[in-house]
Amino acid sequence: MNLYIQVKNGQPINHPAFEDNLIQAFGLVPEGWEPFVRVEHPTLEWNQAFEEPHVVYDNINGVWTDIFQIRELTAEEQEQKRERQKAQELEFHQKAIDDYKAWWASLRQRDNFAAWTFNEETIQYEPPIPRPTDREVIWHGASNSWVDRPIKPEDGKQYQLDFYTSSWVEVGQ
Repeated sequence: MNLYIQVKNGQPINHPAFEDNLIQAFGLVPEGWEPFVRVEHPTLEWNQAFEEPHVVYDNINGVWTDIFQIRELTAEEQEQKRERQKAQELEFHQKAIDDYKAWWASLRQRDNFAAWTFNEETIQYEPPIPRPTDREVIWHGASNSWVDRPIKPEDGKQYQLDFYTSSWVEVGQ
């Protein structure tokens, strides 16, 4: 789709229009409208900002185009940006912590894990004793230890694991 922009006294007026729209409205591209090429919006580097206005129109070799006005951030602006980013990271980290703690608090048998402590760096609750890796185990809060995971009954009924008794309990009992 071709674009045109209205030009008066060597200066662009308003914004570009599609050639099809001009033809539909006027039967042809009216006098005083010149070709325009849209330039993709640039991605700024970390230490750059747009000037205001951040885009202007300029005629380059007989064709109007977008010219993006970009400048380097001052040292003060860079420091402010770092501080904002650090604050955002801390806010994001705190939200992750709050969300995880809320999820943990919603666990059905969370009291079983009362001895576990929250690690703010990993954003996880951790057991006071490392989990054995040589067998299937579950945490048994009453004894604050890992115990062998009981074998789930295979009688077609629905069960859920009761961490307090370290046994499978039929759902609905």
